[in-house]
Amino acid sequence: MVQSDRIIRLKTVLTRSGLSRSTLYRKIGEGTFPAQIRISVRGAGWRESEVNRWIANPVNWRPESGS
Repeated sequence: MVQSDRIIRLKTVLTRSGLSRSTLYRKIGEGTFPAQIRISVRGAGWRESEVNRWIANPVNWRPESGS
C-alpha cells in the first residue's frame, strides 16, 4: 500500500530542520533544500518526505530527478 505524503507548513519545517527562516529560504534559492509547493492562493507547504530526506542527509541532499 502506498502511503500518502503529508504537507507540512513553515513552522513545522523550521522546528524540524533547526534552520532560521532566512537560512531556509536562502537554501531553497541555492537548491540545497526542498522547495515549497503551493497549496492555496496564499499558502504553501513542503512534502514531509522531502524534508525528512534532507534531515537524514543535509550535506548531500539534491532534488530527486523526474518529480
